[in-house]
Amino acid sequence: MHPRMHNVNLDRSCDVAVVGGGIVGLATAEALTRKSPGTEVAIIEKEAQLASHQTGRNSGVIHSGIYYKPGSLKAEMSRNGAASMVAFCEEHDIAHEVCGKLIVATETSELPGLQALHDRGLENGLAVSMIDPAEARETEPNVACIKAVRVPSTGIADYSAVAETYARLAASRGATLHLDTAVERVTTARGETVVETNQGAIRAGHVINCGGLHSDRIAVASGMSPDAKIVPFRGEYFELVKSKHDLVRTLIYPVPNPEFPFLGVHLTKMVDGGVHAGPNAVLALAREGYAKTDIDLGDLRETLTYPGFLRLARKYWRDGAHEVLRSMSKKRFVESLQRLVPAITADDLITSPAGIRAQALLADGGLVDDFLIEDGERTTHVLNAPSPAATASLEIGAELADRVLSRVSPS
Repeated sequence: MHPRMHNVNLDRSCDVAVVGGGIVGLATAEALTRKSPGTEVAIIEKEAQLASHQTGRNSGVIHSGIYYKPGSLKAEMSRNGAASMVAFCEEHDIAHEVCGKLIVATETSELPGLQALHDRGLENGLAVSMIDPAEARETEPNVACIKAVRVPSTGIADYSAVAETYARLAASRGATLHLDTAVERVTTARGETVVETNQGAIRAGHVINCGGLHSDRIAVASGMSPDAKIVPFRGEYFELVKSKHDLVRTLIYPVPNPEFPFLGVHLTKMVDGGVHAGPNAVLALAREGYAKTDIDLGDLRETLTYPGFLRLARKYWRDGAHEVLRSMSKKRFVESLQRLVPAITADDLITSPAGIRAQALLADGGLVDDFLIEDGERTTHVLNAPSPAATASLEIGAELADRVLSRVSPS
C-alpha cells in the first residue's frame, strides 16, 4: 500500500507538509501519523519515485555509533537507531543482518587512531573490543591487519525497503504523497505556511524540510539564511564478482582520518549476498551528479564560489587530490582495498552505481560534523543529515515529530 496520490492541479491544506521523500522525510511522516493520529500529513517529493537519492544509493550499513563524538546527536541517535532499526526490520520482515564489522590497522602509525576509536566506542556505550590478527582472521580469514577493533552491533539493511515501509505505514494512517512535485517557495503569513510548487500550492500549519541534497536551498526559499551550505561529494563504488564474495564475510573498514567526515574505502557485505567496495569521496560537479561526466554549471559555480569550500580545499587539497587520483585509477582503488584484503585483484571488481553525500559546510570551511536541525517560523529544517541518518531515521523522525506536534493542532 502506497500513500494516496494527489499530483494534478494541486491546491490543498494539511497540518504538516514534509518536503522530501527520502528515508528521513518518510520516517518523519510515519512518526507524525503514529504519534498523533488524525494529523493530516502531506509528503512532497520532486522525483517520480521515493528514495531516489541518498537513501537508495548507499552501502546499507546499520552504523553502531563508534565514530561520533560522545554526547552528539549522531552518537546517541546512531547507537539507539542501530537497535531500533533492527527491531523495525524484524517486525516488518525487511532484509537485514547484524553481522558486525572490523576496523583494522595495517601499519603502526594507525594504532593510536585505532585505540582512540576503541575508547570512543566504549564511551558511547558499545561492546567493542581490541583484537589481534589471529582473532581478526577468525571473523575475516582474508583480512590483513596488525590490530583490529571488533564492533559487534554493526549490521546491514535494505534501506529502500525500510523507506517504502515508512511510506506504507504513514499512508495507512492517512498521509498523502505528491510525486513529481518540486518546491519553489515557502511563505508564512496570517498564521499559515504556503508551499508553492510546480504543481500548485499546499497550505500547512507547519513545514518540515527533509530535502537532503537541496535542504539548504529549501531553507533559503522559506526565508531563512542558514549558516551552512550543502556541498555534494560523489562516492564511487565497485563490487566483488560473485565468485569472490567469500573473500569478505562481514564489513571491513580502515582507520579513518579523524578530521574528515569520510570513513575511507571499505568492504561491505550486502543484504543480497554481494560485497560493495568503496566509496571514495570526490567533489561532485552537480548535486545529483552520479556519473563522472555529469556537470551542472549552476551547482558547480555555487560550490566553487562559496568561501567555505575554498577554505576547505586549501586545507585538504592533498587529501582531495588523492581521492581524485583514486577516482581516475582503478589500480589505486584496488591498492586501497588490498591494504585490507590482499587477495583482491582488479579482475575481481566490477563498477557499481555511485552515490552523492549531501555534506553541510560552514562559511569558515568547517564541516558540520553533527546532525543539524534548525527551526524557523512554522518551519523546521534538517540541514545536515548524511550517514548515519538512515540508521538513525526512526530517531530523527521521532525528534522532528515531537518538535512539530507541540506547535501544531490537528485539524
